[in-house]
Amino acid sequence: MSGKVVHFEIPADDVERARSFYREAFGWQVTPMPEMDYTIVNTVATSDDGIPTEPGAINGGLFKREGPLTSPVITIDVADVDEALAQVEKAGGKVVLGRQAVGEMGYTGYFTDTEGNVVGLWQNAS
Repeated sequence: MSGKVVHFEIPADDVERARSFYREAFGWQVTPMPEMDYTIVNTVATSDDGIPTEPGAINGGLFKREGPLTSPVITIDVADVDEALAQVEKAGGKVVLGRQAVGEMGYTGYFTDTEGNVVGLWQNAS
């Protein structure tokens, strides 16, 4: 588990409007993924495998605001989402959404910390 922040997500009531806003305001590259109802956001250039080429930089995504994910979310890299969620609960947090596959790329999960913030987890597919 690296524990590094590796991704961000921004919910939107109108995803197309949000795409336009971030593209125009910051020059971000936005790539809709209709099959996943998601938009990939590149804030910096990436390598062929989608990893940011600038040290310390992260990219993210936009999605339709709904359910428990109503505010921007940071996502932390972990070796195993299920184990990380168990550690979160042991430390006083609560699981919001358990482990979910993200295509063939990996797995995600969401929790609230002791302050009520929703935070994401990411596990690369093996």
